[in-house]
Amino acid sequence: MTLDEAKEGQRCRILALPGRGVRAQAIRFGINEGELITCTGVIAGGPIIVTRNRQEIAIGRGLARKIVIEPVTTPHPAEFPARRRSYGLPRS
Repeated sequence: MTLDEAKEGQRCRILALPGRGVRAQAIRFGINEGELITCTGVIAGGPIIVTRNRQEIAIGRGLARKIVIEPVTTPHPAEFPARRRSYGLPRS
């Protein structure tokens, strides 16, 4: 699956950045293989908007067609329930 096929709101892991030119462009955006990104917008006939570490990036369709991704089903860290800290105190 490539990035241009991603749906809005979908979390993805980047699997491959084929070619030196594609890799160089992606690294300029701070994106590398293995990174988790969220597709936050798909503009019809236009760029794909992705978010990584609270930074939004618009990636053109041509570049997005070359970036290989896989969908990730694990929840976003913000969706995990807050952990209770015990600080060594007995539970009541």
